[in-house]
Amino acid sequence: MQEVIKKMITEAMAAQHADVNQIEKKRGGKFVIDDTKVYVDAVKDMKPASGQSKAVFSLHKDSVNAHFEILKGLTNTIRPEDDPFVEHYQTPVILEMLYDADPKFRKSVDAFIKAVGKAAALIGKESARRYAGFYGPTCVVDFALIPGSSSNIVNQILKTVNIPVAHKQTILAAKSWAMNTSYGIGDVFAHALEGGATLADAVDREVAMIQSIYDTPVDAQAKLMDSVGQSSFDCRKYMKQYRTKMQAAVKASLNEGVHYGNIVTVPAYCVGDVAHHIAQSTYNMCKDDVIMAVIEAVTEVMDKTLHAAAPKMKSPHDVLSVATGSSAAAAEYILELDGFNAIMVVDMLTKRYHNYVQLYPKRSAAIELHNCDFMDMVYRGWKIVDKARRMQSSEPGALVPKVGGFSVDLSPVLKNKVLANPQWYAYPACAMTVRFSAMMRLSDYPCLLTSEPVTATLMTNIIALDKEVAAAPARICKDCASAALMDFRHCSCQWKEAV
Repeated sequence: MQEVIKKMITEAMAAQHADVNQIEKKRGGKFVIDDTKVYVDAVKDMKPASGQSKAVFSLHKDSVNAHFEILKGLTNTIRPEDDPFVEHYQTPVILEMLYDADPKFRKSVDAFIKAVGKAAALIGKESARRYAGFYGPTCVVDFALIPGSSSNIVNQILKTVNIPVAHKQTILAAKSWAMNTSYGIGDVFAHALEGGATLADAVDREVAMIQSIYDTPVDAQAKLMDSVGQSSFDCRKYMKQYRTKMQAAVKASLNEGVHYGNIVTVPAYCVGDVAHHIAQSTYNMCKDDVIMAVIEAVTEVMDKTLHAAAPKMKSPHDVLSVATGSSAAAAEYILELDGFNAIMVVDMLTKRYHNYVQLYPKRSAAIELHNCDFMDMVYRGWKIVDKARRMQSSEPGALVPKVGGFSVDLSPVLKNKVLANPQWYAYPACAMTVRFSAMMRLSDYPCLLTSEPVTATLMTNIIALDKEVAAAPARICKDCASAALMDFRHCSCQWKEAV
């Protein structure tokens, strides 16, 4: 197991450093697809260790390679407005490949689609709640079963359908980490209402939209892209080519008995660094020295903590917990350098959210997605750092938080010259909010703090050790920051009831 643990850390940090180093090099410049080759090269070095499924790794590596080669053939760059969608073109294709490979699975999907048609009351209620901000800040495209998420609603419908459990799990997985199309439940409903439709008509349109993303996912995704004016490349050509390039990996996974839920999940989550994390929007954001410094410092905290903890780790899940826990602690620690903490941030962003709902009833279904990620991250970090502060009491010396018994090395934050000198970036005598302001920019885009390339790499490693069990969505209480501190919505969560 030590071999797997060390390999996981090496592969995950290689992906993270590939992103961060390239962004540091190109920030403020013009993005081209070739910029992402550093991440593709890091992925090429991934390989299964003893006991890990080769087919699962092929799903990850072949998908990244296919994604890069197809985009390179279709365009030279991606405009910022189109880059969030680049990780949404994979699952629709994989789903249709599974439909063709297994008619029994397609029959189960048809039964689910029929159940969606009978669930108008549920879909109407949940769409209305999202539209009105009933649940508070919540992510409709969350990878967990939190209130208001698409996974939550899909799970409720699946419980009414008499189909094999493995098929239920696959349908559920396809709208969590797998991101079957860019659609977030409730969006059509909101726009229909604001456009003058009756409640009944809005629900009918919503039901039809949800059915389409399962019935004809590739066509549904293409039409969604038409509706938002995606113009960087021909997404229909992309999906057609992607299917051809993924044939071997999907076939190998089917032959090896990989759970369908993992087959739809693995290829999607890993491609986002190509033209999304390494992208024009990231280059623009990271022109700011303080934002770049935060990303670099948190990355080094993660790196140092993982490598120091590795010899004592007993499970691959320890790697995931320490990676995400250490970055959470680092993010919270940076907030505290300016006198802020997660509690204050969650209070502020939750209050802002309720105002935002009233200002923008036609807001994107996913608008608060990363605010939620950020709040959840720093809330977790606050619990880790707060415990360490209590245990240290008045003793001198460096603060050493712990994640699952493993020490978090916060020294990269204190040693970072930019973070240590906020007076360089504001009126020098009053530079007391510089780091916090950078953190607020990152609250809209915390992907390299949470970190997505690290999580994607580690999850592929974990899935490869247990290929027959559907890994997505996360069947745990997510400990949502808003729900834990501000909004009373635990009673609407589905994590215990996941199929």
